[in-house]
Amino acid sequence: MSGPASSPGRLALGRFLEDRLAVAGIVFLALALLLAGIGPGLLGVDPDRAGESPLAPPGAGHWMGTDIHGRDLLARVLVGLRISLAVGAVGAAVSLLIGVGWGVVSGAAGGRTDAWMMRGVDLLQALPTVVWVMLGMTLFEARCAGWLAERWPAALPALRLGAMMICLGSVSWLTMARVIRGQTLALRERPFLLAATALGVPPVRWFLRHLLPNLSGVILVYLTLTVPAVVLYESFLSFLGLGVRPPQASLGTLIADGASQLNPIRVRWWLLVFPAGLMALLLAALTSVGEGLRAAFEPRGGDGPRA
Repeated sequence: MSGPASSPGRLALGRFLEDRLAVAGIVFLALALLLAGIGPGLLGVDPDRAGESPLAPPGAGHWMGTDIHGRDLLARVLVGLRISLAVGAVGAAVSLLIGVGWGVVSGAAGGRTDAWMMRGVDLLQALPTVVWVMLGMTLFEARCAGWLAERWPAALPALRLGAMMICLGSVSWLTMARVIRGQTLALRERPFLLAATALGVPPVRWFLRHLLPNLSGVILVYLTLTVPAVVLYESFLSFLGLGVRPPQASLGTLIADGASQLNPIRVRWWLLVFPAGLMALLLAALTSVGEGLRAAFEPRGGDGPRA
């Protein structure tokens, strides 16, 4: 009889900690969250206030230099990191709610319900994701932004950001739904779930007590892998001007500002290198953590489901 030390969760944690890239990704993400949370306050610099030294290169006064308006780039990068992480987290949470709900209902129902629900997923996956997000943001700007600006002008930036989070999450759930549906189909034939069904266990308890614990590893893996995809979508939209708007900053808008300053006469490299480098490190860390979790929770042979 196996003890607590050999439980599936402990075995998965042990495998995860053996992955050096995944552990490095966790450390980097923890540091990024800390800097995004308290970094701007510690600097004591208003990231939106114009300064007297526009386009100053990195130096003692401004470690990452300044932008075209003289604003401290380090402060703006930290604020941009905060917004990008928030968009990724909320977008992934929306994706989690829709994807898990859709996948569980489809897999548990089976038959025609499963077939129709999966055909809907196939149809949505055949459509260009970014185009749908762009369409959603364009409709928000055309239908809602003007009305909101008249009534709650101060809240418009936050509402625009929230609309983008919802749009991104609402198109990022398809892979999650497909994976959860497959896992549900496999698990529902297990003896402990068949016994729970035969005993008349209520659907909510059947899901929370018997099914969800066996799906938690897969959900965590794909949730972690969804965050970098949402962050990348946000950066692309902000680069195109459909995401975060000035004076707010995300890593995408900072990259766009840096790219606009590239010219053959003089290259202000710091405007592009620092936000783009941080974006690359952030995506690499999130991906390495997701792949580490995948390897930890889905080893060859597996640990078997839990009743």
